[in-house]
Amino acid sequence: MAVTSDLSRGSFMRYNGELVQVVEVQHRTPGNLRAFYQIKMRNIRNGKLLENRFRPDETVDMVRVEVHEFQYLYKDGDQLVVMNKETYDQINIDETILGEQLRFLKEEMTLKISFDGDLPIGAEMPQYVEAEITYTEPGLAGDTATRTLKPATIDTGAEIRVPLFVNIGDKVRINTESGEYMERVK
Repeated sequence: MAVTSDLSRGSFMRYNGELVQVVEVQHRTPGNLRAFYQIKMRNIRNGKLLENRFRPDETVDMVRVEVHEFQYLYKDGDQLVVMNKETYDQINIDETILGEQLRFLKEEMTLKISFDGDLPIGAEMPQYVEAEITYTEPGLAGDTATRTLKPATIDTGAEIRVPLFVNIGDKVRINTESGEYMERVK
């Protein structure tokens, strides 16, 4: 058994009999009161967010998961077909496992998939992806005094917000966790 201070963002544990992934860990020491950990968790089965306070020395049931790198091949209905980069075995995973990041998924992209036994329980995309702008309105010349953003569509079909100087055909780097424009790529 592990204690609360062993938990970090991304670790898995059993909470009330359910498998959850830690989303955020905050250590708080309010004034002259005892310190505690405020932990946000996501239920793996249904995706709901949970939040709870734990004492620093409280025991928790951490779950060890295996993480393997897979290459995304194609979409088959609501399933994603991925291939293990070491053994070349292909498996299907549910597309909901990626959540909001699914809109940035491209073929041949490398995913890190977490397994509890043989059951895929989580998937992680690269933190940044590069995409090409397929549609956006032209920016107004000289309107650069503020960080004004305009809507743009990328080659995966997702819509993001980009600065006014970005045009159709430009390649941009996007943060997959927040969906925000990072920079133009040459």
